[in-house]
Amino acid sequence: MLAERYPYYLANRSRQPNAALAVTNKYSGEVVTHVALADAAAVEEAIAAAVRAAGPMRRMPPYARQAVLEHCVRRFRERAEEFALALCIEAGKPLRDARGEVTRLIETFKAAAEEAVRIEGEVLNLEVSRRTAGYRGFTQRVPVGPCSFITPFNFPLNLVAHKVAPAIAAGCPFVLKPSDRTPVSATLMAEVLAETDLPEGAFSVLTTRLEDIKPFIEDDRLKLLSFTGSEKVGWELKARAGRKKVVLELGGNAACVVDRDQRERLDFVADRIAHGAFFQAGQSCISVQRVLAHEELYEALRERLVARAQSLRAGDPRDEATTLGPMIDEPAARRLEGWIQSAVARGARVLAGGGRRGALLEATVLEGVPADEPLCAEEAFGPVVLLQPFRTFEEALQKVNDGRYGLQAGLFTQDLTRAMQAWDELEVGGVVVGDVPSFRVDTMPYGGVKGSGLGREGVRYAIEDMTELRLLVLRQG
Repeated sequence: MLAERYPYYLANRSRQPNAALAVTNKYSGEVVTHVALADAAAVEEAIAAAVRAAGPMRRMPPYARQAVLEHCVRRFRERAEEFALALCIEAGKPLRDARGEVTRLIETFKAAAEEAVRIEGEVLNLEVSRRTAGYRGFTQRVPVGPCSFITPFNFPLNLVAHKVAPAIAAGCPFVLKPSDRTPVSATLMAEVLAETDLPEGAFSVLTTRLEDIKPFIEDDRLKLLSFTGSEKVGWELKARAGRKKVVLELGGNAACVVDRDQRERLDFVADRIAHGAFFQAGQSCISVQRVLAHEELYEALRERLVARAQSLRAGDPRDEATTLGPMIDEPAARRLEGWIQSAVARGARVLAGGGRRGALLEATVLEGVPADEPLCAEEAFGPVVLLQPFRTFEEALQKVNDGRYGLQAGLFTQDLTRAMQAWDELEVGGVVVGDVPSFRVDTMPYGGVKGSGLGREGVRYAIEDMTELRLLVLRQG
């Protein structure tokens, strides 16, 4: 069970000035706990503390940063079931998915601990002409300084970890604003961080009102803003961020192409697509939203995918048998229900699901959705997948590229030439061959192009964004 109330963390210390933010059980809708809200004064104090901590964090030796991260790994393992239950309640994740996210949290911190002692520079050969004879160059990576992190509700542990763990490894103090829908998970992580020897001011985890968020974005003392969330909000924040570095992990409407040579593997393909489309109620920016299947196997795949959608058990996420939990709230489910109805009004056919009970939306499969319908052109962010046949591989690639998103794409094919063609031509941040676009390892470079953002996460790649190259030139003789 959750505690009756939770604090925020300001400059490494817990504060409980109020319990103003109610947190609900996403399945029942009942208020289950309260979290302290930080006001404008607390935000200012947190940023000032991060600025003071920049020097001590920069001077903290790599082995000491590694020790902090290793402590977190140990404590997360010890508290794994507690963390999973918090995710289950505040985010509505089925226990299986919640436990999986805790596992990824641990893996992300473990990877950061390994990278903390591998942040290296290089020796440069500057003797490229007679003019530069006797010169040698060296580079090192130095922390950018205080960072600002804003995270969403759908992975309230692991998407926080993808900012916090690299920041500690790089030596950057930070202020974090978790989603006000799922603030408990980040607070539990802060409890563990508070047990470590991080310098005072190295971290603050503050749930705030929207009117108090401006400094997270615009304060020039913060040298990097990393935001994960919606496309509209992300680009607006970038426009307001001034001269600081900005990393945006935004939305998508991920497509998966099933080539004609997959007929003997359709059961496996259907299993993977169903998982990619419906795990944690489809609330992932790389959830499978569009499936392009070759016309020769389209009907067979459709039959299998419909059967898998209908077999999912929707209900209370705390029930071990539940495989489909609620969306984050009823308005989100109503919004997607409206998109389904809009597509049907223009000729789309619902093959499975489509019904809603409160925040629970059934696993839904459709075909014949017009390309300009929101259900196809926008990010559904729910348990909905669209089917469409294609004739030629080039046609399929073009359909994947249609639209403004470009996060990840999946491709089921055994043709190496086509796999390489997709890698060359698809306008996405990553192409996954032999699996769905929902696949992610927390050490790989992850991010999008076009409307899906800029910059890359994945521990080592996030560290690169959180550090800057500093050059040393020596003239000899």
